[in-house]
Amino acid sequence: MSHPHPELGPPPTLSKGGLRVTPLGGLGEIGRNMTVFEYDGRLLIVDCGVLFPEEEQPGIDLILPDFTSVRDRLDDIDGIVLTHGHEDHIGGVPYLLREKPDIPLIGSKLTLALIEAKLQEHRIRPYTLEVKEGHREHVGPFDCEFVAVNHSIPDALAVAIRTPAGMVVHTGDFKMDQLPLDRRLTDLPAFARLGEEGIDLLLSDSTNAEVPGFVPPERDISNVLRQVFGSARKRIIVASFASHVHRIQQILDAAHEHRRRVAFVGRSMVRNMGIARDLGYLRVPPGLVVDVKTLDDLSDHEVVLVCTGSQGEPMAALSRMANRDHQIRIVQGDTVILASSLIPGNENAVYRVINGLTRWGANVIHKGNAKVHVSGHASAGELLYFYNICKPRNLMPVHGEWRHLRANAELGALTGVPQDRIVIAEDGVVVDLVGGVAKISGKVQAGYVYVDGLSVGDVKEPALKDRRILGDEGIISVFLVVDSSTGKIVGGPHLQARGSGIEDATLSAVVPKIEEALAKSASDGVADTRQLQQLIRRAVGKWVSDNYRRRPMILPVVVEV
Repeated sequence: MSHPHPELGPPPTLSKGGLRVTPLGGLGEIGRNMTVFEYDGRLLIVDCGVLFPEEEQPGIDLILPDFTSVRDRLDDIDGIVLTHGHEDHIGGVPYLLREKPDIPLIGSKLTLALIEAKLQEHRIRPYTLEVKEGHREHVGPFDCEFVAVNHSIPDALAVAIRTPAGMVVHTGDFKMDQLPLDRRLTDLPAFARLGEEGIDLLLSDSTNAEVPGFVPPERDISNVLRQVFGSARKRIIVASFASHVHRIQQILDAAHEHRRRVAFVGRSMVRNMGIARDLGYLRVPPGLVVDVKTLDDLSDHEVVLVCTGSQGEPMAALSRMANRDHQIRIVQGDTVILASSLIPGNENAVYRVINGLTRWGANVIHKGNAKVHVSGHASAGELLYFYNICKPRNLMPVHGEWRHLRANAELGALTGVPQDRIVIAEDGVVVDLVGGVAKISGKVQAGYVYVDGLSVGDVKEPALKDRRILGDEGIISVFLVVDSSTGKIVGGPHLQARGSGIEDATLSAVVPKIEEALAKSASDGVADTRQLQQLIRRAVGKWVSDNYRRRPMILPVVVEV
């Protein structure tokens, strides 16, 4: 197995007749999926998603792939293939189309409907090409064949990309549910046919590679939902991903069976379910779904609310309910169902929401105490089965953290993929397929690009470090006036602490330290404002560290007169 090295430099010019694969997101992380394929100077992108921030990224709304390596080659992009409509695969598209709005988007009916609704908010009208399983489309030099795969959203597709350099298959996200609600199976015969033709490189979903066996069918959840709905005496509030149409369908069916009305809460939930209903992916009995504004006219035992926030997102509806910051107030006896998995990194946020809901008297049902979720990703048993069908000549695990990628690589080796033909890469690591062999050839820039409000890419790691310090350690401001010619203090210093756990009154003890440091600097002829600020920062910082073992941000303000 090959793996990336920190000493990797920029890749050389691609060999004539070779295919280059550059993942810009989704490797070593769950989210931000984006892969760039290059052949004969032309580019094809598969997916362009976002990653949601963790606690150590305060104030950040979204994290995008780094477009630096393709920014100067936007005219070379022949299209963006979207495997399915989840945010971690389509959420970054508006930001890439801001730079070149006419890049064609290629995907299934539901996927394109979801991205078009999102792009409308960004005032972008895209050029789209709708495809479905079995279709083949020439996108520049790339001959793309689309294959049906089962996932936790309808209309998901894998893509087989044929070029003179060989055939690459990108699975997207997939599993092998043998009893899918929409009866749309992962097309194993098609993958077997591709395997017989010869898959030169397989990029395979790794998310559940550590989990043994097979993923249970989605329909298994129906019985659990019926039991919960049957025993609930007041309102039922269900939190789910706003794109999980199959899960929402089962909730609607259970509500209809128990004579409850359903209201969707949250902009993305209302929008996506409206799209799914209009396109026929969601079956809604007449009169079942009502506007949230009409809930006051219904008794508690007649109400089901379906909302976002299953991952503890602070601004989502469920988190705001837990914090008593929403028009819907949790009361004793309400039932809350978290019908989703825990995305790695979100555990603390989710448990905080569960505790908040429980505090107000809700009975919280989640994956830890009931079978209210099954994964949308193939487990180890399914992956082994899949590799035996596909018989890839080279394997590149994608979509997962390092432990997932490594586990997936080991599964591939068990099925006979040679160790030296398994490539474990990470974001930015370039893999070239030349002469039927996939090898790492270099690395391009693929760092995090932060979206903070209207700002895209302006917030860097130093700013995040400052935010973390402010959140963890607080701030101490120091204001004083000095003589511009001598550097001596003529006013102040005035100190104030916020969030540091230090009382303003105790800060008087550090004033002599500041005066001493500035008196010494004045005697040495130092009068530069920036140097004086550094002296103040050091003096206050040392005093705080010695007395409180804390490291607040110290903000000195020096005014010259």
